[in-house]
Amino acid sequence: MKQKRILLDLFLTFMKIGAFTFGGGYAMISVIEDICVERKKWMTHDDMVNVTVVAESTPGPIAINCATFVGSLQAGIPGAAAATIGIVVPSFFIIFIISLFLDNFLEITIVANAFRGIRIAVGVLIIHAAVTMLKNMHKDLFSCLLLGGAFLVMLLSDLLFWNFSSILLLFVAGAAGFFFYMIQKVLLWKGGQKK
Repeated sequence: MKQKRILLDLFLTFMKIGAFTFGGGYAMISVIEDICVERKKWMTHDDMVNVTVVAESTPGPIAINCATFVGSLQAGIPGAAAATIGIVVPSFFIIFIISLFLDNFLEITIVANAFRGIRIAVGVLIIHAAVTMLKNMHKDLFSCLLLGGAFLVMLLSDLLFWNFSSILLLFVAGAAGFFFYMIQKVLLWKGGQKK
C-alpha cells in the first residue's frame, strides 16, 4: 500500500510539473527543486545538484532525466517509471491536441502574445535555477576557477563565433576534476606516509 502511494505521489507530482512548466528542462529544474527539495523533502540540495549534473550529462531531455532519477531514489525502477511517465504525459497530450485542431497555432495573436510573455518567465526560471544551484554548490578555489573558465570559454565562443562544442567542454571539465581529485588523494597519502 505504501509503495502504491509513493508511486501515485511521484506520478501526480511530476505530471503537475510537466503540465504547468513552460520552457523545457532548464526551466523545470527550479520547479523540481522547489517541490522535491523544499516541499516534499525527497532529497537535499546537494542531491539535487548531483541529479542535475548527471541528468545534464546523460542522453535525453534534462527534465525527464531529473524525474527519472528522483523517482529512482524514492521507489527504485517503478518510481523512475512513474515519475518519467508523469512528466511526459501532459506535454504529449497538449501537443497531440494542438496538432489535431490547430494548423497555425502560433499565428493566433493571443497565443503568440502569450508565448512572448512565457519566454520572459522561462528566462527568469532558468536564472533562478542557476543561482540556487550556485548558492548550494560546494565552493573551493578549484571549483570557482573551473566555473569561471567554462563560463569564459562559452562566452567567447558565442561572441567570437567559435565552433566549440559544449560536450567537449564537459569532458575537459570532468577530466580536470578527476585529475585534481587524484592529485589531492596522492598528496594526502604521501602526507600520511611521512607521519
